Amino acid sequence: MNAGTILTSLVDGLLIGVVYGIAAMGLNLIWGVMRVINLAHGALISLGMFGVYLMFSSLGLNPYLSLLLVAVLGLLMGVVIYLVSIARVINAPYLSTLLATFAVNMILIGLGTAAFTTTPRDTGYSLGSIHLGPLTLLGTRLVAALITLVVTGGLYAFLYRTRTGKYIRAVSNNRSAAELMGIPSSRILALSFGLGTMLAAIAGGLIATFFSFTILSGDIYQQKSFIIGVLGGLGNPLGALVGGLILGVLEGILPLAMPNTWVPVIEFLLFILILLIKPSGLLGGRQ
Repeated sequence: MNAGTILTSLVDGLLIGVVYGIAAMGLNLIWGVMRVINLAHGALISLGMFGVYLMFSSLGLNPYLSLLLVAVLGLLMGVVIYLVSIARVINAPYLSTLLATFAVNMILIGLGTAAFTTTPRDTGYSLGSIHLGPLTLLGTRLVAALITLVVTGGLYAFLYRTRTGKYIRAVSNNRSAAELMGIPSSRILALSFGLGTMLAAIAGGLIATFFSFTILSGDIYQQKSFIIGVLGGLGNPLGALVGGLILGVLEGILPLAMPNTWVPVIEFLLFILILLIKPSGLLGGRQ
């Protein structure tokens, strides 16, 4: 093992970690605004993967252009899911919304399995690699990280520079007070859920450009999103990005010292450790 290998693994882990971060950001946004744990998050990530794959393989559309359509479809699907399955139980105990999103997850996985089977798919898309001295960077991962940062910046600008974004933050802080001020909370909640699913779909589409996948692959990234959420602080979008970077570094470095099968074990041990020592996460979150 030389310095070049370690450096390449570290940077590669950071690039992947940024994409993990945007997946967790969608989960965090939904929790932060409406305190709903979205168990359909993984299925939506998988649909994002298949959206990019099908548009590229069947229509010949560039994956990154496909990502724009996937994002729009993810937003619309999230709004529909909220209106159909979440809106009626949004004020019920947490278990009701948990079961509602779990039911949506099972429906999406069932339909996806019937349509796509569980055969692994691969976009086969490549942008080559960039060599900077001992450092080797895959083009698809570099572009995915850049897109993630642009999306993150756009989300921040939307939440803090637009009236609708201010409405979302108001509903997140105190829904009852926001309603008294004339803010249409039901519409804002639907939009927030849509934004969360859009981020999940974008993350899935980006992951599809450098990893093979099946309709069941989203479950793995949902688990990673929960780990990242706890690391950075559940309900904290910035914390999701930081947590994603930490997880990415672990996945980049640990395989150099131990078999890959041990990596998820270490990740979940870290998950438990953070819950025991600092349940609010490294950057704090909404509890």
